[in-house]
Amino acid sequence: MRVPLSWLREYVDLPPTETGRDVQAKLVAVGLEVETVEQIGAGLKGPLVVGKVLTIEELEGFKKPIRFCTVDVGSANGTGEPQEIVCGARNFAVGDKVVVVLPGAVLPGDFAIAARKTYGRTSHGMICSTDELGMGDDGTHGIIVLPPEHEAGTDAIELLELVDEVLDIAVTPDRGYCLSMRGVARETAIAYGLPLRDPALLDVPAPNAYGYPVKVSDPIGCDRFTARTVVGLQPEARSPIWMQRRLQKAGMRPISLAVDVTNYVMLELGQPLHAYDRTRIDGPIGVRRAEQGEKLTTLDGTVRVLDAADLVITDNRGPIGLAGVMGGANTEIADASEDAHTTEVVIEAAHFDAISIARTARRHKLASEASKRFERGVDPQAAAAAAQRTVDLLVLLAGGTAEAGVTEVSAPSGPRTITMAADHPDKVAGVAYGRETVVRRLQEVGCDAYGQDELLVTAPSWRPDLNEPNDLAEEVIRLEGYENLPSTLPTPPSGRGLTDRQRLHRRVGRALAGAGYVEALNYPFTGEAVLDQLGLEADDARRRTVKLVNPLSDEEPSLRTTLLPGLLGALRRNDGRGSHDLALFETGLVFRPTGQETKPVRLPVDRRPSDEEIATLDAALPRQPRRAAVVLAGAREQAGWWGKGRPADWADSVEAARTIAREAGVDLTVRADQHAPWHPGRCAALYVTVDGEETLFGHAGELHPRVIKELHLPERTCAMEVELDVLEQAVDGALRAPRISTFPVATQDVALVVGQDVPAADVERALREGAGELLESLRLFDVFTGEQIGEGRKSLAYALRFRAADRTLTVDEASAARDAAVALAAERTGAVLRGA
Repeated sequence: MRVPLSWLREYVDLPPTETGRDVQAKLVAVGLEVETVEQIGAGLKGPLVVGKVLTIEELEGFKKPIRFCTVDVGSANGTGEPQEIVCGARNFAVGDKVVVVLPGAVLPGDFAIAARKTYGRTSHGMICSTDELGMGDDGTHGIIVLPPEHEAGTDAIELLELVDEVLDIAVTPDRGYCLSMRGVARETAIAYGLPLRDPALLDVPAPNAYGYPVKVSDPIGCDRFTARTVVGLQPEARSPIWMQRRLQKAGMRPISLAVDVTNYVMLELGQPLHAYDRTRIDGPIGVRRAEQGEKLTTLDGTVRVLDAADLVITDNRGPIGLAGVMGGANTEIADASEDAHTTEVVIEAAHFDAISIARTARRHKLASEASKRFERGVDPQAAAAAAQRTVDLLVLLAGGTAEAGVTEVSAPSGPRTITMAADHPDKVAGVAYGRETVVRRLQEVGCDAYGQDELLVTAPSWRPDLNEPNDLAEEVIRLEGYENLPSTLPTPPSGRGLTDRQRLHRRVGRALAGAGYVEALNYPFTGEAVLDQLGLEADDARRRTVKLVNPLSDEEPSLRTTLLPGLLGALRRNDGRGSHDLALFETGLVFRPTGQETKPVRLPVDRRPSDEEIATLDAALPRQPRRAAVVLAGAREQAGWWGKGRPADWADSVEAARTIAREAGVDLTVRADQHAPWHPGRCAALYVTVDGEETLFGHAGELHPRVIKELHLPERTCAMEVELDVLEQAVDGALRAPRISTFPVATQDVALVVGQDVPAADVERALREGAGELLESLRLFDVFTGEQIGEGRKSLAYALRFRAADRTLTVDEASAARDAAVALAAERTGAVLRGA
C-alpha cells in the first residue's frame, strides 16, 4: 500500500515538522512494515509553470516531426513575452494549457534546463510530459494537457503536487484494513495519540424500494450488496488534477472520471467498487455461482471459462463480471475519448466471501486490487458509505444527479464478541498493563469493551482477524510497544547438546565450505520437466514423487527426490550473471515414497495427540533421507603468477565425496558406473561399508553432454550427490583422531599391469588387504597405456607407505609387506609387476 503523506494529513493533524521518516518510525513501532519512504520531486527546482500554447510551426527536413512553439507563461519569464520552445510531441494544439519548465530549473534526476539551439532554432525551456516530471503513467505517454481554467504563469509544482513523500507499506494478510488510507490513518492516529477524521462517517440514506433491482442467490458468497445510480454525467468531465495525482502516487493510472472515482474511494475506504454503464445492463443485477463452462470476457479482454465455484455478477444475458475480481467487458464504462459516452452509471459496493474470492483469483491467475482486498478482509459495514462517497464525487465532479433509489441486500449478522480476562494480556506479555490500559488500547483499535475482571469485547467490523483472546492481547502488546517487553533467555537443561547425527551434518557442511564450496539453499520442489532433462529412465526411483495438493507453482508440483535440479539451477543463474568459476553445495532432505504410505489422519487440536495417532501420521510420510550434493564448473584453481591453474573435472567431484567420508572417519570405495545424469564414461559409484557389507553411498562425475545442453549449463559441469544417512550408518563408534608415530616411514613404489577393464579400486583394495597392518597409506600416482604395455592393458603405479607404531621397520619387513600386497593383487585381479 502506497500512502502519500499529503493525503494522510487530511485525516490526521500531524505536526507540520513531521517527515515521512518520522511517520515511518511511528508506524513501525505499532507493528506496520513500512518498507521505504519515497521522496517524490526530490531535487526539483523551478521555475515550472502553466503555459498557454499560442502558435505552432511545423519544422520540415528532419527525420521525425518537430514543432516550434510560442507559449504564454505570464510573468514567470520576467519579461511577459511569449516563450519560444522546440518540442517533438504532437498531442497538444494551439490554445491548450501545458506545463513549461524555464531555463534555470532542475528536473528530477539532476536534469538542468538551459536555453539551447536545436533543429535550427533556439529553445528557451521545455514543454513537459509526466515521465519528465516523475509523475508516473497517465496513459497518454505524451505532453501534459491541463484543464483550461488554469491561468498561464501559475506555479505548476504546487498545482501538480510534485513534491511529496510516499510511504510504501507491506501489508500482512491479517491487516487487510491497512490496504486503505482509512486504515493507515487509524494506525497513525493511534501512534501519535491524535484524533482521527474517519472518511467513512457519512450521512447515508436508508434503503428503499426504488433502487436498481438486485437479486443475491448466494448469501454466503455475498452477504451484502449496495447499489446506487447516478445519471446525467457530463461526457467531457475529466478527473481533477488532485485526484489524478493521488492515484498516481498510490501506484494507479488515471483512466476516466467514473473509473478514477471508484479507484479513489477504494484507496480511501478500502471498499472495492465497480461502476456499470446502466445502458449496457439488461435487467436486474444478480449474484450467483457460475455454471460449469460458462464464459466471460473480462475487462482485460481475456475470455475466461468459469468454474462452478466462481462467484459471478449477472444480468439477463448471463455473467457480466467476476465478483470481487474483475468486471466484464460488455458493461464497461466508456472512456471520454470514445464516441459512445457513459452518462448513467450503476455503482456496486458489495461484500464477498474472502476464501471464495481468493480461490477464484488463483484459479484464473487474475490478481487485482479488488481481489487483494477482499481476500484479506473488507469492512462489510463500509459498503454503504463507499457507495455514498462515490455518488457524492460523481455529482460534484461530473455534474451528475443521484437518483433517490437505494438498494441494499444484506444477510442477517450479529457482532463478534470475545470474552477475555482483563489480565490476559499481562499474562501473555509478562508485563502488568492493568485493566485501564487494556480497555483503552482495545477502544483505540475500534473495540467496545465492558466488564471488570472479565471483559466482553465486541470486535469492529473492519477487523475480521480479531477472533480470540490472544488476538486482543496482541493488539494491546503491539500498541504498548514490543520494545517494552522484558527479554528472558531460556536456560537449556544441562547434558543436552547436539546429537551425533546433527554434529555429523554440521561437520560435513563446514568441511565442504573449507574445501572452497559455497552453500546454496534451494526450494524443495520439482517437476517432471527437469527429470526429463536429467535423462532419468521411466522406472527410475527418482521419478516416483510426492505430489502437493496446493503447489506454489504448477511447473513444480512435487517434492524433490534429488538435490541436483536445485543446485544446477543455481549454478546456471550464477553463470548467466557472469560468475563462471563456481563450486556450490547443499545439504537437505529429499522425499522418496515407498508405496507403503497410509492415508494420513487429521490430528485433534483440542488435546495432545496420542502416541498411536502420531505413529499413524508418521506412517503416512514418505522416506526422507538427508543428502549432500555439490556442483562444479569453470576453474577449480585460478591461474596466476603461481601457475596456469586448472579447470574443475570429475576427479574434483569424487574428492568432494572423499572429504565428506573423512569427516565421518569412513573409508570410501570408488568404482566406475553408469548412472543418469552422469557421463557413462566419467561416472563413479561411491561405496562405504555398513555392517561388513559394501553399500552404495552416492555417485559423482561429469554430467552427460545431453544433460548439459538441455539445462543450458557450462561445458564439462561436474556433480556429486551422496546420502548422509548411509554415511551415518557406516560410522563405527566415535571418530578417533589419527595416531602420529615417532618412527620413520618406509616408502615402496609398485607398478602393476592389469586388463583395461579391471577397476583401479579392485586393485587398490587387494593391495590394502595384502599389505596388512603395516600399511599407513596407499596412493595411485600414475596410469599408463601404450604399446609397451600391450593392447587392452594398463599400468597402475602406486606409492605404498609403511610404518610401525613401536619400531623402525627394516627393508626386509617393508619389502615383505609389499610382496604380500602384490601377490594378493595378482591372485584377485591378474595383476603382473611391470617389467617382470
